[in-house]
Formats: sequence, structure tokens, C-alpha cells
Amino acid sequence: MTERIRLTQFSHGGGCGCKIAPTVLSEMLARLPAGFAPPELLIGTQTSDDAAVYRLNDQQALIATTDFFMPIVDDPFDFGRIAAANALSDVYAMGGSPILALALVGMPIGKLPLEVIAQVLEGGASMCREAGIPVAGGHSIDSVEPIYGLAAMGLVHPERVKSNAGAKPGDVLVLGKPLGIGVLSAALKLGRLDEAGYAAMIAITTQLNRVGTRLALSDDVHAMTDVTGFGLLGHLLELCRGSACCAELAFEALPVIEAACNLAQEGVKTGASARNWSSYGDEVELHDIAPWQQVLLTDPQTSGGLLVACAAEAAKDVLALFHAEVFTAVAEVGCLRGWEPNAGARVVVRG
Repeated sequence: MTERIRLTQFSHGGGCGCKIAPTVLSEMLARLPAGFAPPELLIGTQTSDDAAVYRLNDQQALIATTDFFMPIVDDPFDFGRIAAANALSDVYAMGGSPILALALVGMPIGKLPLEVIAQVLEGGASMCREAGIPVAGGHSIDSVEPIYGLAAMGLVHPERVKSNAGAKPGDVLVLGKPLGIGVLSAALKLGRLDEAGYAAMIAITTQLNRVGTRLALSDDVHAMTDVTGFGLLGHLLELCRGSACCAELAFEALPVIEAACNLAQEGVKTGASARNWSSYGDEVELHDIAPWQQVLLTDPQTSGGLLVACAAEAAKDVLALFHAEVFTAVAEVGCLRGWEPNAGARVVVRG
């Protein structure tokens, strides 16, 4: 019998908590020379969107994205499923439908049994089957740490793309999944996550955000993004910058995983949470927010929920679409208003 392998022991970090800090990433991208941007390129890097979008014709635009990371859980099949769901989320966040994926695989050959690596790949393939698409190829390397993810492609009508730049003052904000995945992953590495907490973690991270395809059909849905490694505040700030808006959040309205709430109050958190706050905390005002609540606001989410900006009168319909796809924790969490340079914080959070 093969000895049980703990995947998280092979990596220094896990899931979207491995992301490079927002300010460091911005500095890296700022050093790149301006590239050629044909008119068919509808979405590039300018608005920090979840994927690139390229117009093919009047009816179709191609969505292209990639996402990969190191293990967030020890079970190889679950790791594959989570990584695949996380990568496909970028397609849904742009309002599209995925059409195929390519596997990106880096594994410490000789340290991980081949059967374990195969389980990772099968986990990813099973999630793609659930999304109705094939894993049509990929690339693999022998690496020091285990890495898995997808390059994913999808299609969307050019006029249905939901960019960070589309939000409007007066929009309400709806969040599809509860916060706290990073806290749970930290507790898992510390041996402090119970079976119920682990089950909640797997259920949330393997739920496909395909509701985004249906949301894109509404003219009242103006912008979408998925909440991942930069935490709720980081991805909301990207949306605000892209749309020249600012946001107000009510912490009490935020959906939070109960186990994560308890663990955060006990001091459990990821290193990425602090890095995130250091990167963008000067753009945020917190009122009556405890330190553990700040942790949840900056907590890196792996395969997190869609954050939707929609017209206020459409909020009930948006919530109904989420409920129809069994997103039980979905909630209206805040609103947007206009913003001018030197007008103060981009995001205000009240306890």
C-alpha cells in the first residue's frame, strides 16, 4: 500500500495565496514596454481583468486565460478539481462559456508517485467534464514543487463581455461565495481544520462559477470579477479603478464561512493576507473593523466567488440567478458611487 502523501508538505504556499503581491505585480508590469494592441483585442492588461478577450467576428469573441498554483489541500484529486475550477472561473467572470482547456503541470518527479500525479490530472479533468469541455492537451515539466492549473479558453458575444471597466455609480455589489478559504487553508497546514471545515472548503472551491454566463445576458449586470488571491478588497479595488468608482461595504452583510470566522478570531491567517493589505491598504478606510475582520477582507480566496456590479433595480434578479445555481451564501454586500482623483479612499468598509 502506498504511504499517504501530503501534497502541502511539498510547497511553500498554496492556492491563490501564492500570488505575487499586488504592488509587486504592478511594478513588474509597469516595466514592460507597450505591446502591439490590434483593434480586435477588446480586453488586455489595462483594466486588470480576469482574462484577455479577442474579437473573432461580430458574434464571437475569444476569452483566453491561465491560472495555476501549488497545492492548497493534501488530497491530489481534490487539488486538481480546485485548480481547474479556479482557472475556469476567469472565463465565467468575463461572461463567457468555456470551450476547452490545456493542462499546465509541474511535478517533482521522483518525489511524488506517478499515481498521485495521475490523480491530480484526473481531478482537473473531472472538473472540466463537469463544465462540459475537454482537456485538449497541455505542457508538463519536472519542478521542485507541485504545480497544476489550466490554460482555459471560452467564447462570449463581444457586446456581452463583462469587464472591470463597466461598473457604474449607483450599482450594488453582489458576492456569490463566502469568504475565508485562505484562513481554512492556513488552519489545514497547522492541523487545526476539522472534517466539517474541510468539507466546506472543498464544496466552495469546487463549485463552478458558471452562473456568470447567465449573468452576462443581462444589460443590468455591468461588471464582474472573481475574488481570488488579492482578497475581496484587492479585486474590488481593481473593479473600482477600472470603472472610476469607489465602493462602500458593510462587513455585517458579507458572507463568511463560519469555521473561518472562528479561526480568524483565534489568530489563524495566511501570510498573503498581510501582503495584500500592505499593497493596497492606503486606498481603504476601515470603520469599526476588528483585526480579525480585516484578515477576512484581505484573505486570499482560491476559486472564490463572483463579485457582480449591477443596477440596483436588478439586484433581486441577480440574487435569483445565483440561487438557481445553488449559491446558498450569495449576498448583496455594498454599493458603488462616483470617484474623482484626490477624493479619498477607493473603498470604505463599515463594521
